[in-house]
Amino acid sequence: MDPKRPRAVPRSRFARAAGLGSLATGIAGSAALGAAVSMLRGERPDRRALLLTPGNVNRLTRELARMRGAAMKLGQLLSMENSDLLPPDLARVLARLRDDAHHMPPRQLKQVLMAEYGPDALKRFRQFDPRPRAAASIGQVHRVTAADGRDLALKIQYPGIAQAIRADVANLGTLLRASGLLPKTLDLAPLLAEATAQLEEEADYALEATRLARFHDLLKDAPAFVVPRPHPDLSTPRILAMDFIESHPIDTLEDAEQQQRDTALTRLFTLFLRELFHWRLVQTDPNFANYRLTPDGTRIVLLDFGATRAFTPESTARFRALLDATHRGDPDALRQALAGTGFITDTTPADQVRTILDMAALIRPVLTSGTPFDFGDTTLLNTLRRMGEHLTLTQGYSEVPHMDALHLQRKLAGLVLLATRMRARVPLGTLLDDHLP
Repeated sequence: MDPKRPRAVPRSRFARAAGLGSLATGIAGSAALGAAVSMLRGERPDRRALLLTPGNVNRLTRELARMRGAAMKLGQLLSMENSDLLPPDLARVLARLRDDAHHMPPRQLKQVLMAEYGPDALKRFRQFDPRPRAAASIGQVHRVTAADGRDLALKIQYPGIAQAIRADVANLGTLLRASGLLPKTLDLAPLLAEATAQLEEEADYALEATRLARFHDLLKDAPAFVVPRPHPDLSTPRILAMDFIESHPIDTLEDAEQQQRDTALTRLFTLFLRELFHWRLVQTDPNFANYRLTPDGTRIVLLDFGATRAFTPESTARFRALLDATHRGDPDALRQALAGTGFITDTTPADQVRTILDMAALIRPVLTSGTPFDFGDTTLLNTLRRMGEHLTLTQGYSEVPHMDALHLQRKLAGLVLLATRMRARVPLGTLLDDHLP
């Protein structure tokens, strides 16, 4: 699959449902053929292995990336690395959707511009680069020069995406349930409902402009960060105009000096804690593409506030209690905090609770040490991942935590993955001390 190649976004509900139907048929047919071959060999078919063949993986990612919108975004949302909700093999499959996206062909792009700005759409700009700077699940970004000389980025929503969200989520949920890859006891309904709500918010560019302006104000004097300003006069329900800020992918830090990598990730973890405990307003999308670097490498550019979530004082207090109980190593307080955030209930089996408490005990030294945690050493993270897989696959854990907890889990998992990739050393214990009772 070539994510750089333009492909038209299917707009009608019929076309989008047909795409998922064709996908399901293709995957099922491939699995049936594989099962027949296994039985002819006298082997017992492995349903999971048959469904997750390289061919089926390519079918799944190719079709969801072609459709974009909720179909692709839901795949991204479900691929929560380090989450206990999905089997790791399915999470890895869906994680491929974070990077793969086609962009609209020029004809479709022009149709969207004319629908939003009118027949003289291009007269609003001195220059309009038809090649997108980025293409994702909901829209694509172009650099333009406005008629008055402003250097801007236009985030342009794919046609028909907002109207197809509910049908897309329902159809993809049916496909996931029928796949046999999800734990049988997992209640997918609240996850699908939350995905629908979040996607509808992300497709609301007026709401995102408000959040963008809010974060710009919160961080306008911060020497470590840059947030673009929205430009209402060139924004519409399907186009968000903002400052264009010259920047490079944060991935370029991989080859930087250790101190630069440490500083960048320490700033991002610090920002996350400020968002949660001071502002109670968190940008929850863990995508690495939302973080970029200014050309001199001194500031982090923050992008994409469609997945911003507000937290109540009560919700924030529950997460502070969870961190505090883990920090103190108090098992009774930790059980209470886990119940308060929905990670365990009165009916959660004792062996599952024990595994979760054991995982917390392993995390505690990281949160109490004055020494920076070295994400370049993945020993602890690999141990926690194996324990999470055991919890889900062997012990059958299927609790669905409160949605606030899931959003924070996704954001934190994204930061951990980025820190691991950068081999950063972050003083997590010192940072946390400022936010505990």
